[in-house]
Amino acid sequence: MEQTQHAYAGFWMRLLAAIIDGVLLAIVNIIILVPFLGLVGLTAAAHATDADMDSGEGGLMIALLSTYLISMLAVAVAGWLYFALMESSAKGATLGKIALGLRVVDLNGNRIGFGRATGRYFGKLISGAILFLGYIMAAFTQQKQALHDIIAGCLVVRN
Repeated sequence: MEQTQHAYAGFWMRLLAAIIDGVLLAIVNIIILVPFLGLVGLTAAAHATDADMDSGEGGLMIALLSTYLISMLAVAVAGWLYFALMESSAKGATLGKIALGLRVVDLNGNRIGFGRATGRYFGKLISGAILFLGYIMAAFTQQKQALHDIIAGCLVVRN
């Protein structure tokens, strides 16, 4: 596809889309994790013996901590897959971006693949790690790109 002129999505539109996505992911995480963690906690408590408690081995605490860490890993993987799969789909956007009429494309306006969407997602870690300056860049760059967009060679455009 030839290089075309795009209507770039500005900082505030992108922030609103991110908030929508964050709320949706939080709801899904709560619906899935709270009952799961509750069941694991009840199961661990039911299997804890008085000898475990008296010995100070902390088996129950280790089981609960392990479950928590595995749950957080599952949440992280789910977030990555949500963003990477949605942004590399035919819609080229997460639900938050779809709601605002935005999509993620490469520098030529083409649909991005899963690998590029994955790079963009993990680039967000860098954007956030530097006091969110990587995100704020979208307000000041010519093509309204955040640092993770520049890293992945992407644009966020209005449909």
